[in-house]
Amino acid sequence: MRRSSFRIHRQTKKVDPNKSVEEIVRDLQQTSPRKSDYRDRSLRMHGFICARCGREFDHKTSHLLTVHHKDGNHLNNPPDGSNWENLCVYCHDEEHSL
Repeated sequence: MRRSSFRIHRQTKKVDPNKSVEEIVRDLQQTSPRKSDYRDRSLRMHGFICARCGREFDHKTSHLLTVHHKDGNHLNNPPDGSNWENLCVYCHDEEHSL
């Protein structure tokens, strides 16, 4: 099986040199959603099923499901989940090899 890595392209902001480290960390924690947050939300919304091949998963095998951002922007995490689709690792690999 071919392994591939998925890079997350993050937008970077210039840091205000007058802010303390604590202030910067607090700002980042408040503005950027955690990866697991949108993964958990996507699994709850879309279920434990691959949107491409239809394979069903359970909590025991859910580590084989990934969240694919349809527009490729990992920072675009709308509350309605419209930018996400749950893909198994095989379909996700196929999606990024096209």
